[in-house]
Amino acid sequence: MAKTTLDPIVEFREDHRKVRDSLLDLASAAEAGDLARARDILGRIDTMVGPHFRYEEETLYPTLKEFLGDYVDSLIKEHDGAIDTARVAAKLLSQPSLSAEEGKAVAKAARALLVHVSNCDGLNILTERLSKEKLAGLGKHFARSRAEGISLLRWADTIRKGLAAS
Repeated sequence: MAKTTLDPIVEFREDHRKVRDSLLDLASAAEAGDLARARDILGRIDTMVGPHFRYEEETLYPTLKEFLGDYVDSLIKEHDGAIDTARVAAKLLSQPSLSAEEGKAVAKAARALLVHVSNCDGLNILTERLSKEKLAGLGKHFARSRAEGISLLRWADTIRKGLAAS
């Protein structure tokens, strides 16, 4: 049976480590022209980051408004950029081959996303200030997002788009 709650601080940090490593691996694969490996890594990032972004936007960011106020809106805009970057990388990597310039573009985009990963990980310092009850609620929502397992681009094109329209 799936765990219904988890430690959101520990899991959030571990996700960021995995994304950091995956982005660096993606950059290396793209620069090396290893299209199959780059596709595989991008697919894993898409799968891993979907539940993470969903948890952030639907649960964590609204909770952190008590500390950050409207700054939370800029975090969502950073997600817009990350999603657009993922779409561009997916389009480039879906081609039958990748030119050296395209490989460099994918690598540059992957490395640019590291800034968001690093900045986002800093939110944990604020999350530590939340009550045990709020942390437990965050853990339940994070676990639910993971259990549903909706990829980043699928989530962005369906659930997120629906929330923005309402």
